[in-house]
Amino acid sequence: MAGARDTHATSAVALCVGAGVFAIPAALTWDVHAAAVPYIVASGLLELTYFALLASAYERADYTFVYPIARGSAPVLVLAISVIALGVHVSGFAAAGVLLVAAGVLLVRGIGRGGDAAALALALCVGATISGYTLVDDHGVRHAGALAYFECVLLICALPYAAAIAHSRPGALRAALGRRSLPAGIGMVGAYVLILAALERAEAAPVAALRETSVVMAAGGAAIAGRERVPPGRLAGAVLVVAGIAAIALG
Repeated sequence: MAGARDTHATSAVALCVGAGVFAIPAALTWDVHAAAVPYIVASGLLELTYFALLASAYERADYTFVYPIARGSAPVLVLAISVIALGVHVSGFAAAGVLLVAAGVLLVRGIGRGGDAAALALALCVGATISGYTLVDDHGVRHAGALAYFECVLLICALPYAAAIAHSRPGALRAALGRRSLPAGIGMVGAYVLILAALERAEAAPVAALRETSVVMAAGGAAIAGRERVPPGRLAGAVLVVAGIAAIALG
């Protein structure tokens, strides 16, 4: 979505593509109990808020400003809420690992120029919504299969979002169809289904932290391909991420 001409329309198309591609596999493996419905509704509304905020943030600041703040703050918020509000026991190793991963993500990506106070607030709100739906999904996926659960969440999120864009900007969705939105939708849904599968097997805080290592993988891939010089700060961040993963594993 970052760098798209119309970030809201691109996000809406990506969501609809993801929902459409995974609809048949979700139907064939359908497993959703009534107890999952409140979590599905809450997660869908949080996901809708997440995409609206993220698209708005990308309109005000670039990827290197928004992404590390949003992704770096999310696992810390998940850990804090899990311990303080939900009474979840998190070992000292796991807690240290979450914080190390979050710090490493920020170092790897860095905080670029071009952001203002409003962009910072939006990025932090994005991090809050990530932590919110991660915690909701951690409980909801216990009552449903991961793929069917997320298909329901996607429908709650994608349809109103796309309808709002189509109503406010006729033709914007058609213009957003292309090489950016189509693979983004498939990759986005596939990646989060894997996250849900992980949430079925582990606590939310470590999963949220490990999810953010995608930033490190992206930076590493760019460096190996020779597209990007890796400054010392990013190397230090990668070391912190590896140390954080080790701490989480020991926890």
